[in-house]
Amino acid sequence: MEEVRLQKYLADNGVASRRKCEEYIIQGKVKVNSKVVTTLGTKVNPKKDTIEFNNKVITQKEDEKVYILLNKPIGYVTTSKDQFSRDTVLDLVKVNKRIVPVGRLDMYTSGALILTNDGSFVYKVTHPKFEIEKTYTATVIGIVEDEKLDLLRKGIKIEEYTTKPAKVKILKIDKEKKISRLEITIHEGKNREVRKMCEAIGYKVMALHRSKIGNLDVKSLKIGEWRYLKKEEIKLFTR
Repeated sequence: MEEVRLQKYLADNGVASRRKCEEYIIQGKVKVNSKVVTTLGTKVNPKKDTIEFNNKVITQKEDEKVYILLNKPIGYVTTSKDQFSRDTVLDLVKVNKRIVPVGRLDMYTSGALILTNDGSFVYKVTHPKFEIEKTYTATVIGIVEDEKLDLLRKGIKIEEYTTKPAKVKILKIDKEKKISRLEITIHEGKNREVRKMCEAIGYKVMALHRSKIGNLDVKSLKIGEWRYLKKEEIKLFTR
């Protein structure tokens, strides 16, 4: 952990408000490595320094881990802060923790998105070696030929890479409107991969929704709604 201001460390670990902690420091009630410190702004390293208040060692609290499932709407970007001031998924999920999205969904894709403050969890869900499946429903323009889907099932060349074999099936074909609905399951999750896969076999995506991450789905959540993951759901990704 990086160095932090002494008053912030005390406040974050339950001594009092930051302003009150500043008063305690000025009053000589705080020690760092057994020495009284009265200078505001003094920085400490919680991993190396021993911090005391009224002769009691103040230990660092474990940061409580949170895991949230959001049914992301179209029109929100999957970043913590957007350079173009667009709406982000963090505008939808208001919690008193610094959380980040697990992986990405492009601005025009809706559906299942996990947010957390657990870095190791992010790694396990997003790294291809763990092969966590992501399932999408894609509505494409045109009547899909199953033979073309075989190209996706085998893996198809996109730009500079070839996709891993995908699970693909036709959910619905509307001959009148000349559109098809597909279910596509992948475990890579490269930038706009599903859209590019469909375009590579000649079909433009009209709408894209991620219905599941692993076995976790968003059927019980309306678009824009979120909930905390249950313990057993978290274990599905961490065991």
